[in-house]
Amino acid sequence: MSDTDAPKAVLLGLYAEKRANLVRFFAARLNSRAEAEDLVQDLYLRISGMEIAGPIESPAALLHRIGSNLMLDRLRSQKRAGARDTDWRDVNITVLAGQDVADQPAADEVVDSRQRLRELVEAVAELPEKTRWAFTLHKLEGLGHAETARRMNISVSTVEKHISSALTTLTRRLR
Repeated sequence: MSDTDAPKAVLLGLYAEKRANLVRFFAARLNSRAEAEDLVQDLYLRISGMEIAGPIESPAALLHRIGSNLMLDRLRSQKRAGARDTDWRDVNITVLAGQDVADQPAADEVVDSRQRLRELVEAVAELPEKTRWAFTLHKLEGLGHAETARRMNISVSTVEKHISSALTTLTRRLR
């Protein structure tokens, strides 16, 4: 083992030793054990991919700092996803929710809503395969990002990128 591999080995050893504590720590902050498990796995991947130039003064502090930064990134991403979802619903409210029950829509409004629905179905069908699959699992079947990632055997961040791409494409096309 070279001198540059030793600090990474120390971090990975500490990670293995403290993994259960890290899961509890992040589960308390995220209110989800599953999210915490995903985060701690991302932490491992981040550490294992790092190139560390010299000795680490406080490996435990660095481990928590990297994990906290990953958690903040995840929370920001979820906030952006929520904003995209809201925008998606706002753009497509007439197609997805229809008219108020008390109102009787005019025939031309019904035709227009059906046409927009057809356009939406066509637009979804034209998405790239994995993007369409992620969109369908998440938006139409109601799965969370973590479950969608497990079903597709990809990372949560890749699911988020597919969903973002789908929403951007569909929103642009249906405006």
